Amino acid sequence: MDAMAQAIEKSNIILICMSEQYRRSNYCRAEANYAFRRRTRIIPILLQEHYQPDGWLLFLVGQLLYVDFTKYEFLESMEMLIKEIKAPVLQDDNLQQIESRDERNILTSNSSIHQSRSILPILSDNILEWTPTDIQHWLIGHNLIQMSRLLSDYNGSSLINLNKYLTNGESQQILKLLQEDSLRRTNQSLSLIELARLQNLVDEQQKILETKCSKIRTKNKINDRLIPSSCNFCQII
Repeated sequence: MDAMAQAIEKSNIILICMSEQYRRSNYCRAEANYAFRRRTRIIPILLQEHYQPDGWLLFLVGQLLYVDFTKYEFLESMEMLIKEIKAPVLQDDNLQQIESRDERNILTSNSSIHQSRSILPILSDNILEWTPTDIQHWLIGHNLIQMSRLLSDYNGSSLINLNKYLTNGESQQILKLLQEDSLRRTNQSLSLIELARLQNLVDEQQKILETKCSKIRTKNKINDRLIPSSCNFCQII
């Protein structure tokens, strides 16, 4: 047990291979709870076909996205797992420790993880300049966790183009394609709530960009009016 505890202490990510045998193991339960108490990032992996976690395991992984190795080919599942491991995660310090009736210490959050906007990094007003990393921080900072997985390789331009398709395209066809992508990339059905919030947030960013561009155009017009008179003055001299 000491060796396993040390391994957890030295790890940044813990992979939990979910199965009925894993759930029944007291050793596995102790290791998983220890990782949870240490706030170590946990990525669940489903290895048993048709298995649905319950009990303490469901409590531990219920809000987490997992990689289903029983549903996809091995190489595709490995690709999904690698993307999940590489996905940026912002830390939330708004956690408190509580004690349950069976005297096990668990961690709970006062609010949804990453919900506070105070954790958002400072980004350019121009959404077109945003990198994929900027997009990930922005989505996670607004608690759009599924969207951050689904749009893991998007930059600002890609996000604008997606918003155009959602606004002007054939809605049923687009939703169908997004649903297929969501199942393939996140192993979850598309969240219409997150999608709607995403559209609103992108619209807000576009309005900020349009306002900034309008101010620049106005300033340029004023400068254009001043420059000719200066040139004429020089010609007279």
